Amino acid sequence: MEKNYIAEIQSEYRRIDNKWLNLHYKTSAVLVLFSIFVECLVGVIMCNSDALSTTIPMFILKFFVIPCSLILSFLFVDYVAMNSKHLSQTAKIYIVSLIFVLICFVLFTIHIVFSALYFIFVVAILLTTIYADYLLTSITATLSIISLIISELFIKWDIDKVSIFTNAIRLGDFIIAIFLLLGFSAVCMIVIYYEREKNAASIQKERERYELEQKLKIDDLTGIYNRTAFRDEIRNMAEDDTENSYVFAMIDIDNFKSINDNLGHVIGDLCLIEFAKILTTNCGTSLPFRFGGDEFCILFKNSTLDNIIEICEKIQHDFSKLELTKNDALALTASFGIAHHIKDMTISELVVNTDKALYEAKTVKNSIRIFSE
Repeated sequence: MEKNYIAEIQSEYRRIDNKWLNLHYKTSAVLVLFSIFVECLVGVIMCNSDALSTTIPMFILKFFVIPCSLILSFLFVDYVAMNSKHLSQTAKIYIVSLIFVLICFVLFTIHIVFSALYFIFVVAILLTTIYADYLLTSITATLSIISLIISELFIKWDIDKVSIFTNAIRLGDFIIAIFLLLGFSAVCMIVIYYEREKNAASIQKERERYELEQKLKIDDLTGIYNRTAFRDEIRNMAEDDTENSYVFAMIDIDNFKSINDNLGHVIGDLCLIEFAKILTTNCGTSLPFRFGGDEFCILFKNSTLDNIIEICEKIQHDFSKLELTKNDALALTASFGIAHHIKDMTISELVVNTDKALYEAKTVKNSIRIFSE
């Protein structure tokens, strides 16, 4: 149960990651659409001005058709990945993160004359930090720096581009951009470290709280669930509006006072412990509880009445074979009262009905009675 509880916490972390992944993907889409809008706007302005240094068809091809085709292709890959049922969440995160860098690379390359676009790669790195994945952020940062270097040193898409080797200001901007990306990447790694520390501490605290809650629900003597746990479970049953069926059984050890009086309270406690073991062994997926004193109960879920009676008879049989002392000739028997939970029935009504059946069973001893109106 503890593993399931921790798995639920980790599942919640994955849900948050998935929400961020959707935002990451939408940010890519917005960037692509915004850049296309700007390209159209700038294209109209340039084509109607004297600042154009090339032919209009060549300008449209280089600064609209090719870059827009590339970034739309990247966005299509994102779309296919996000809607794929065969890719894991981790794979989708890596694809969206790296595609974002490629989109930035295209935009930076065609508009490299604007030094401010150096910072577009910072956004690509920043968007990966929420995933708290060292490898992802490292790959994104490395690809961003490589993209910047390739675009600056090996590609001359815009004929107005000034080489960094002939312009001291651009060389300075380039070097500063490289160090800025390296420094920002290091800061992101530190943020990821503390984010992972925080998540680990959160899981540890939740584990400790869960363990404490479980201890409060465990009977100290027998080791099975106590009355507190029973109240929680019976409340869950009452709030269950599905088609699940429930049957409640109360159990009383016959003549338990005689066991305490004749054999002592130590043996009486041993009787309770061993009886709890028998319940746990035979209940299967159903939950046994110590209701109080020598009374126990079982909450059956989606079990047939025949199967429940068979389980109760097996518990009676195993209990009758139990030897508390070497020379023990005392007959060990238990009585069962059983009642069905009917829709809209209150918890009090269920317990009262079961108690009535148990009272009837105890008049005979070692018997099983089912409540009936």
